[in-house]
Amino acid sequence: MIKNQFISLVFVFISAATMAQADCVLGVGLTEDGTLIEVFQMNEIQQEKLANFGAELKYRNELLNDQLENVMKRHPQSNATELRQLADKYRGVMDSMAVIQTMIDKKVLALFNEKQYELYLSLCKEASRSPFIVVPAVYNDSVPIKNR
Repeated sequence: MIKNQFISLVFVFISAATMAQADCVLGVGLTEDGTLIEVFQMNEIQQEKLANFGAELKYRNELLNDQLENVMKRHPQSNATELRQLADKYRGVMDSMAVIQTMIDKKVLALFNEKQYELYLSLCKEASRSPFIVVPAVYNDSVPIKNR
């Protein structure tokens, strides 16, 4: 059930995002932390960093939302040229939000151990999405996976 919930969240976020690529996002800040923690069986250190990265994402997006509001309030909108310019500025801010989301997701993925990352890859494959490539972390309590 948790696996299906995660895949559903990935599809919801991908549909809502304005990205042209079919990236396999975690959706940190959009997906409930508890879901990510449960699906990937995150340890305490990972959970703490997940919360910190979520707060960072929220802060950065608040700044960008303020920027969007300023663009909407201050940009003239009386003709087609001005509307196109407004759309370009709006798109630029939205693209920045997507870049920040990707950056935060990659930071969380870099916390994953090899088994967690393999689960992520498997879920991405199942959802027909392109995974972000990161090098999984090695923890003292991690058990290395033997060559297959």
